[in-house]
Amino acid sequence: MTRRWWHGPWRVPALAGALILAAVLVAQVPRASTASDLLMVAAAVVAGTGIARAAVRALAARSSSIDLLVTIAATGAVVIGEYWEAAAVTFLFAVGHALEVRTLGKTRSALAALVAAAPDVAVVVREGQQVEVPAAEVAVGERVLVKNGAKVPVDGVVVGGTGALDEASITGESIPAEKSAGDRVFAGTVSRGGFLEVETRGVGADTTLARIIHRVEEAQDAKAPTQLFMDRFARWYTPGIVLVALAVGLLTRDVVLALTLLVIACPGALVISIPVSVVAGIGRAARDGVLVKGGEHLETTARIDAVALDKTGTLTEGRPELTDVVTLAPGTSRADVLGWAARAEAGSEHPLARPVLEGAAAEGLASPDLPEVVEPVPGKGIHAVTGGRRVLVGNAALLAEHGVEAGGADEAAERLAAAGRTPMLVALDREVLGVIAVADRVRPTARTLVDALHAAGVREVVMLTGDAPRVASAIGSEVGIDTVHAGLLPEDKLTAVRALQSRGRTVAMVGDGVNDAPALATADVGVAMAAAGSAVAVETADVALMSDDLLRLPHAITLARRTVRVMRQNIVIALLTVAALLAGVFAGGVTMAVGMLVHEASILVVIGNAMRLLRTRPPAPRAQVETGQPHALRRVETGV
Repeated sequence: MTRRWWHGPWRVPALAGALILAAVLVAQVPRASTASDLLMVAAAVVAGTGIARAAVRALAARSSSIDLLVTIAATGAVVIGEYWEAAAVTFLFAVGHALEVRTLGKTRSALAALVAAAPDVAVVVREGQQVEVPAAEVAVGERVLVKNGAKVPVDGVVVGGTGALDEASITGESIPAEKSAGDRVFAGTVSRGGFLEVETRGVGADTTLARIIHRVEEAQDAKAPTQLFMDRFARWYTPGIVLVALAVGLLTRDVVLALTLLVIACPGALVISIPVSVVAGIGRAARDGVLVKGGEHLETTARIDAVALDKTGTLTEGRPELTDVVTLAPGTSRADVLGWAARAEAGSEHPLARPVLEGAAAEGLASPDLPEVVEPVPGKGIHAVTGGRRVLVGNAALLAEHGVEAGGADEAAERLAAAGRTPMLVALDREVLGVIAVADRVRPTARTLVDALHAAGVREVVMLTGDAPRVASAIGSEVGIDTVHAGLLPEDKLTAVRALQSRGRTVAMVGDGVNDAPALATADVGVAMAAAGSAVAVETADVALMSDDLLRLPHAITLARRTVRVMRQNIVIALLTVAALLAGVFAGGVTMAVGMLVHEASILVVIGNAMRLLRTRPPAPRAQVETGQPHALRRVETGV
């Protein structure tokens, strides 16, 4: 403990403080003023050496820093015999630096928590024996045992056992996730019950936790545009203050006044106001399961006023299921319609074939044999021959192509489409048996997400989908979307995003990163969902939601806006402090020591203001209010 303190930030101010105290005590002894002055100079040297070194390093890099102002002021004070002022200024600056280091360390607590989550050891099964080894020495493919209360040491897939894992360090979710065979697990998560056998897929730097730590480190060090402006400002501000102080000294012949100006005008709080806010904001987001790529993207996120959402897998669960079976032909049963549709789809690779086959199996229908002939008809459906019978499954255009009258099937299909489902007419030979429909289930939180986005200040929520307009419109009304663009190809989504930007919108695009890649890259902020399982998403997304909880997005926007507000508040605090001190200097009564004390106090106020961001919690989802009335869409467009 003593060694850590000695090498920590408090060593220099403690030694300087002891020398100042000794100087004050010695000054009480008659005819000991010289000794007292020497002790004050010694205190100034102890506290000021590091400051002077920092100033020299900055000058060597062709930059001027706050340290230069303090060094000049302290040196000048010693030269003119103001030993107490020199000691006090350097001591207070050293104390401020130590406090700054400690409090900045606290703003990085999210990163420290992630690092602490990294496991040290793993229990591996080798030659039938349980062996405890360092986590970094586990090989890919080896089987690791995770017992109750233990940390998961690797990324992998559960191959045996069941259990519950606390994944807060990865996804920000506080409720343990149930795990069983086939589920993915991540290093750094903690078992809250059960026993798991995990096959290793990633170790050490290849784990999701390691990628998150790396991304947060980079993000917290990346400079926001406002911070870059402040850096440029400080580069000109410091030499400007030196020249002003020199001019004041020459005009007034008051060296003490000139030196005091150097101390008073230190822009310390101004320079630190931005980085401390960025570090705190990104750190808080990381603890809530949201990775922001850096200060630039944090500021852009704060300006988002339009959000474009892909439908499949974002607003919906991305897994279509059978919802309706409508019989139309006399004497035809539900099982007949679904059975013939399943026989045709048994040879299809279309995504909608799976829900039809699963629906048939769920209703106890026998697993169909492969048809003799399968002919997909792009944009229309499928033509199949099975058991010597022709089966058509698709839209009215498919039936017309084969000379089959749709009859009343069109009306049934229209009703299903209006309800947000994808209808498919089923015809056997030349007779329409009925209509089946599938739908991608809307996420339970989709409506709450849209409401929360509006509450967070987003003016327009847009849905981009390749679905038919009727289906897209129904889902858009259900979840409260403002504008729906339907029937889109990937390049059309890109065009839609650009159209929003051309209207002055700052656009966030949320998608799966595959068919949405062009739109994600073009948007002002690209948002990846459920990024915990994707190394590419963690590294490339502007904002990555580590879980598939969509409500993290409005929370991220709200947090970004709070962070920018804190930045502005800190800038105002810093500027007002400097202005008040300068007025006090010219009015009289503010000395170098008092000025430095107020200056350091303003730094702590700025840091404390930024640290409020660390106390932010994700808002609780608001219960959806059932009004019984559909949401009124602004518009539904086919294409862009």
